[in-house]
Amino acid sequence: MKKNIVIVLALSFVAVINLTAQQNASLKVKSGLTINKKAVNFIAMGDWGRNGEDKQREVAIQMGISAKILSTDFLISTGDNFYPSGVASTQDHRWIDSYEDIYTAHSLQQNWYVVLGNHDYKGNVQAEIDYTKIDRRWNMPARYYSKKIIMNDDTTQQALLIFIDTTPFIEEYYKNADHADVKTQDTAQQRKWLEAELSNASPNIKWRIVVGHHPLFTGGKRMNRDATLQLNHLLKPIFDQYKVDAYICGHEHNLQYIKPTGTTHYFVSGAGSETTPTILHPDGGRFALSENGFIAFSLTPKILTAQIISYKGKVLYKTEIVK
Repeated sequence: MKKNIVIVLALSFVAVINLTAQQNASLKVKSGLTINKKAVNFIAMGDWGRNGEDKQREVAIQMGISAKILSTDFLISTGDNFYPSGVASTQDHRWIDSYEDIYTAHSLQQNWYVVLGNHDYKGNVQAEIDYTKIDRRWNMPARYYSKKIIMNDDTTQQALLIFIDTTPFIEEYYKNADHADVKTQDTAQQRKWLEAELSNASPNIKWRIVVGHHPLFTGGKRMNRDATLQLNHLLKPIFDQYKVDAYICGHEHNLQYIKPTGTTHYFVSGAGSETTPTILHPDGGRFALSENGFIAFSLTPKILTAQIISYKGKVLYKTEIVK
């Protein structure tokens, strides 16, 4: 009997320690965050699916804390959802090990809007699309799609979110047998669709935000690689023509904010697990850090606020884009 009491007390002590740690983390985040619960709030995070390793689990815990404080409305994944080779099917164990059992906080049980990364193309892409019908929070109805978000419960105040599939636009993947599925994709059709979505001239659309996996600008190791230059050459003229406000991506395993010439603000949020080095981009780099974390965004009809948050709960950088 005494042994049982000791075990219960020990477990209670551990629970108190865990709760205190979470409370302290919450206070750390809250002290630096700009909180606007009347805004549309969302978190963007990418390059994450590693069975909880490489600080994936720690990032997930902090996401849950921040999402609760901010009253987050939804989450965005910028791709490379499952390492090293996507998923094999909708029954693959990676769904449990790298997603269901990691992002468990109540505040993260919101819609996840997901794009594909190059590592996802090494697996069964259709399985990630089909999982939309299995898991109520996983949203990837197609390889590319769009979503209109209403602000202030007012249908005349909208943000247009466009989720694109960048891997088929990049030549190097056509030479790699691991990415054979790119050859089945009609990139001309996707580009035509993208321009049609962006050309929507409705006065109700206050923000145009595009989400993809690969960067157009980066201070990471891929700064001058062909893939980055190709995507920049293809998409930047489109973004400039249609006045895209922000492009959010991953692929580089770090956190960056870049504002080059043109209309668009570029955010890299690929630090959901493993991290890689980065520097400030020479053309408009405002922030760059190789640290695990994510970016929290808040949208009102006039202001887009971006807050870069580390897995330890520190607000690393904050910026406002004003209409």
